[in-house]
Amino acid sequence: MSLQIGDTAPDFSADTTDGRINFHEWLGDGWGILFSHPADFTPICTTELGRTALLKDEFARRNTKVAFVSVGSLDQHKKWVKDINQTQKCTVNFPVIADPEHKVAELYGMIHPKASSTAPVRSVFFIGPDKTIKATLTYPASTGRNYAEILRVVDSLQLTATYSVGTPVDWKVGEEVVISTAISDKDIPAKFPKGHRVVNSYLRYTPQPTDRK
Repeated sequence: MSLQIGDTAPDFSADTTDGRINFHEWLGDGWGILFSHPADFTPICTTELGRTALLKDEFARRNTKVAFVSVGSLDQHKKWVKDINQTQKCTVNFPVIADPEHKVAELYGMIHPKASSTAPVRSVFFIGPDKTIKATLTYPASTGRNYAEILRVVDSLQLTATYSVGTPVDWKVGEEVVISTAISDKDIPAKFPKGHRVVNSYLRYTPQPTDRK
């Protein structure tokens, strides 16, 4: 199954280190990120779960829940979490989903047979409040994720879901954004009272239309 932007994120029920969850119910009305991992007790995965735990306040500030899925059993997950907490100097504070039968991995197309017939790749699914997939990232098992980019994507998705703008190359929170080409020149002053600058007919910038820093 190949999930695309705009598809509904598949719902499922599963056992996790935080108890049994129904995924859509657990997501609630906010944003969510579902991460997949090749296996438990692997070095790169351990660093990633640790970093996620340490970024708890950053995800909370964005009203974004995070969950991880690995093909290990629940007992394995619980033992692994102890290692993560010890080695990464953190407290894992999100559910790690047990998926020993690969049900969630198959639902989300996380297993790429040309990479491995059993281990999921490092997938990231950004899910909006409407339970649809807003963005995806996929890495091979050997490459750890960049969490600055993950947070940047969340910031961009949340901003562009509210305002008629796009975020240009290398954009960070607080920088200029690009006005949607669907907005006519005459409507810009009313929609973007902070002002704007015109480069050409389709490239028009405005200060980020929020007060968030």
